Amino acid sequence: MHFETSVDIDAPPETVWNLLKDVERWPDMTASMDRVEILDRPFALGSRARVHQPKLPATVWTVTAFDENGTFTWESRSTGVTTTGAHEITPTPDGGCTVRLTLDQKGPLAPLFALLAGRLTRRYVTMEAEGLKAKAEPAG
Repeated sequence: MHFETSVDIDAPPETVWNLLKDVERWPDMTASMDRVEILDRPFALGSRARVHQPKLPATVWTVTAFDENGTFTWESRSTGVTTTGAHEITPTPDGGCTVRLTLDQKGPLAPLFALLAGRLTRRYVTMEAEGLKAKAEPAG
């Protein structure tokens, strides 16, 4: 399964990056997260975080790529499925940015997981993008 969503955010990329990498505060931005615990500090390449989401088992994610102020990718593994989530910020000429979130699932059980939880997973990624936008943009 591959899912991708993008959102334009009227806030400086640094502001958005600071919100994005503060994964423990994600539950403040979206109802798709109950709790996030960083297991290895600081949050950077190689760090792990345990993510608790409604209707899904808690999952440990490991940061596999990290480019300060630009992108991070993390990965979780469970029996038969490897899930990779990427978070990318691209500055725009007007001083804002575009955030692209992607989620890929591979492995022998990925088609079954996509069938059982694909719609929920896509909804959660969309909620996360919208929540980041709402949190980052100044009230106006």
